[in-house]
Amino acid sequence: MRASIQDVCGCFPTGRHYPGIADLIAAGVQDVKGLSAHLDPAARWAEQKLAVIDFETTGLSPETDRVIEIGVVCFDGSELSALKNWLVNPGIPVPEESRAVHNITDEELAGAPSFREVLPELTAMLEGHLPVAYNAVFDRRFLHAELDRAVAERGASAPPAYQAEVTWVDPLVWSRELDKEERSHKLGEVCARLGVPLDNAHRAASDAEATGRVLLAFAGRMPATYSELIRIQDQYAATQDVDMAWRRRG
Repeated sequence: MRASIQDVCGCFPTGRHYPGIADLIAAGVQDVKGLSAHLDPAARWAEQKLAVIDFETTGLSPETDRVIEIGVVCFDGSELSALKNWLVNPGIPVPEESRAVHNITDEELAGAPSFREVLPELTAMLEGHLPVAYNAVFDRRFLHAELDRAVAERGASAPPAYQAEVTWVDPLVWSRELDKEERSHKLGEVCARLGVPLDNAHRAASDAEATGRVLLAFAGRMPATYSELIRIQDQYAATQDVDMAWRRRG
């Protein structure tokens, strides 16, 4: 792993800085793609406000399936600051194969609010928080599909999780990289290895809280600054995608 921006000296052997090196370093931090404008690129990410998001759904396609449960767990300076769980009426039946995973029935969802009705409370909770999810591609795609259907605001004033250009922090990417020797990186098995409780797997709030605690357990082995975290995570994710594609072809 490369050194973080905080580890770069940029000095002559005499201790004097190269001309303009501070400006170059600052520009490098700012040029990292996927950063939220709500957060200082040079800030220590683990000390910021994090919102860990988890969805249970009717299936795997954000275009045709729907969210049926939302869990959001917030951490502030590594301390749990808020936890909220919503059941959501998807407007379509829950297939049997999905119900077998999360045990959420159509009867439970019949009186639940729609995603659009939950949206104001969800937005208020996510405001100003760095988004986190385990296998973030899945939850990010579902959230953005639901926001599009609800015609929700997703511009610069929206929470970072709503903005298309913002990269979510993904502990799955870090588990695969930091513990390459492990055969499985499923959330439950990673929790077991790290001693993180997961009492109600495949229910949104429980999975979200466990994800946050896994991320914080990894924090000491990850880049300290927000910009370096996202830069390195993107590199690891791209490499892992290529590796998995080759394995599938083999």
